[in-house]
Amino acid sequence: MQPGRRPRVATPAALATSRKDYRVVIIEDHALFAEALELTLSMEGYTVRRYQPAQGATTASLLSAIQRMRPRLILLDLDLGASGDGSRLISGLARTGVDVVVLTGEPDHGRWGECHAQGARKVVPKHASLNEILATVRRAHQGLPLLAAGEREALVRAWQNGRAEHAESQRRLDQLTPREQQVLRRLMDGRTVRDVATEDIVAEATVRTQVKSILGKLGVSSQLAAVGLAHRTGWKGPRP
Repeated sequence: MQPGRRPRVATPAALATSRKDYRVVIIEDHALFAEALELTLSMEGYTVRRYQPAQGATTASLLSAIQRMRPRLILLDLDLGASGDGSRLISGLARTGVDVVVLTGEPDHGRWGECHAQGARKVVPKHASLNEILATVRRAHQGLPLLAAGEREALVRAWQNGRAEHAESQRRLDQLTPREQQVLRRLMDGRTVRDVATEDIVAEATVRTQVKSILGKLGVSSQLAAVGLAHRTGWKGPRP
């Protein structure tokens, strides 16, 4: 759901719309899962189409192709394999008035919040039963809310908090000197202080001083925490 957009209230006309006229498009690169969804929804009377994005296709071309199918609801996999990140399609589809329900194996609720911020009406974990997914489609067809009150806001807030934490971690990493970056990169590769000292032909005390400076700048108390922060931020650092 787009920010500020209210769930559609079910009207007599909407409720009278037959399932046959309610077109569901499945965008999912796992064939068996997509087939199971298609069969389940078709048996319930919905008109169902499957769409496999072409590898390397632009977002604009994908949106155009999907819109030509005239969907009312889209079941969108976040991870489309060779076709890339499905989240790039959410906002463009939501702006056309299509209900977007995201399917994902991603457990991070911050990631779910990002999907909601872009306009998704609901995120459903892939380990959910087919009955749960079917119930979501039914509620969307009937114009009913797909989330409990406050749930969307909580998920979006988790995403915003995650972004702020990521930005702060990146700011701290940017404070490291080139030498400190090299040392941290070695620690991430599993080397010890002694390993670094031996490889660089310097005293262990020198490396320990550098590590202490790294910990101070990153605001952590251990080498393990420093390595964890770097990994969570996606920091790669310099390679030897």
